[in-house]
Amino acid sequence: MTSMTPFLMFQGGKARAALDFYVATVPDSRIVSLDRFGPDGPGPEGTVLRAHAVIAGQPVMAHDSFITHDFDFTASWSFFLECEDESDCELLFAALGEGGQILMPLDNYGWSRRFGWVSDKFGVAWQINLK
Repeated sequence: MTSMTPFLMFQGGKARAALDFYVATVPDSRIVSLDRFGPDGPGPEGTVLRAHAVIAGQPVMAHDSFITHDFDFTASWSFFLECEDESDCELLFAALGEGGQILMPLDNYGWSRRFGWVSDKFGVAWQINLK
């Protein structure tokens, strides 16, 4: 069997903080398992070797890279959150955008009554849409 899971690679030991933030912010989210690097490495002790989480019902993996890369997250890849009501859109847009960057303000763009796009404080992009 073949399966696919989105994989988030964080730099600077931010994976656990990001996952905690997503679990606290996005409904139907939880950390399923979290393995850390030990004293023998190869990554810094205590950083995330591999984490399995569920974010808005979607299985996701996360990892703290101990190798510095010249790339990070890009807004061309994003999570698309669909909200049942406008207040959920407002809350998620504000929470996920805080400390990050607003790529498209929450507004009516014609294809949706309420749509917005943000990059959160960890650099992960989120599209928030009212169903």
